[in-house]
Amino acid sequence: MMQDEQIIDLYFDRNERALTETSDKYGNYCWTIARNILNDEETVKECFNDTLLQSWNAMPPHRPNCLRVFVGKITRNLSLKRVRSAQALKRGGGEAVIALDELEECVPDIAATSAEQVEENLVIRETLKAILTDLPVQSRRIFVRRYWYCSSIEEIAKAMDLTEGNVRTILSRVRSKLKAALEEAGVTV
Repeated sequence: MMQDEQIIDLYFDRNERALTETSDKYGNYCWTIARNILNDEETVKECFNDTLLQSWNAMPPHRPNCLRVFVGKITRNLSLKRVRSAQALKRGGGEAVIALDELEECVPDIAATSAEQVEENLVIRETLKAILTDLPVQSRRIFVRRYWYCSSIEEIAKAMDLTEGNVRTILSRVRSKLKAALEEAGVTV
């Protein structure tokens, strides 16, 4: 299997082999992210194909430090965009919707464009980073699995060898801590 730098070089050389190598190395990873959010194999497949296309269009000029994180973030963003589009048509469906609803209680809408909103989003990002850095490793992993990868409570509990109640409690405490920190930083929640 090729190293990330070699794959990135293929993108910069405009060699289509880059797409195959990315798919071979990170396909399962991206499919897991998309599947957790979308719950529909056909849409997951489309999303992964769009991930490859966006990767192709982004490199060059962008040169990612970590290809895994780069394609994972593209997949996640594309998947969430599809969920939001579906929500515009009708409410409901999937862990992503549930996870995003949970976060709404402590984080305001961050799809902002005004200068004031952009500044507030920077405060939110820095506050979230500080909270996550201060969390115990287990709590941080649970939070990231839930709100980044949109894993279900059941999946997290099973993977972390905890009860679902423990996972819910940890998530609730982290959300409360985040909400309090954001309010203290002057963010309207």
